[in-house]
Amino acid sequence: MEDGTAHDRHFLLAAGGLRGLLQNGPFVAAFIAFAIAQIAKVFTYYYTENKWDGTRIIGSGGMPSSHTSMVLGLTTALGVIGGTSSASFAMALIFSMVVMYDASGVRLHAGKQASVLNMIICELPPDHPVSDTRPLRDTLGHTPLQVAAGAVLGVVVGYLVGVSWSHPLPTLVP
Repeated sequence: MEDGTAHDRHFLLAAGGLRGLLQNGPFVAAFIAFAIAQIAKVFTYYYTENKWDGTRIIGSGGMPSSHTSMVLGLTTALGVIGGTSSASFAMALIFSMVVMYDASGVRLHAGKQASVLNMIICELPPDHPVSDTRPLRDTLGHTPLQVAAGAVLGVVVGYLVGVSWSHPLPTLVP
């Protein structure tokens, strides 16, 4: 009986490992949509605040919603490549709806509550036990417009990647 190590190694080779993941159209679509959204946050922050903040590239919240663009990039690419009647598309679509609801609902309101708590903490006397608490992050969620912008970005990227994976460009070398 062979040990599990040989089996695991064979599985990774058969599954393609990292190379297989990078050749997976839906994964690539999700990753590209997420990256574009995160980079765009730096510029949209500058547009609204008139100052550059490079940390927006790794932060949550803001315009557009990178979580939404990621899940809709994945969902759209799955729909283009495998069809909208596939089980994977249906699962991804439900997952996308949950993520978008969470981004504009629960996380948005948690961020608003964090802002209020930060204001309350600032008003506490200096000798209060929580007066030296570091401020809570209040850019957690998204407005419906930010979610919609992320959705449009995700669908566009997912469609473009899905079409290119469905109909690969011809190779020049036989």
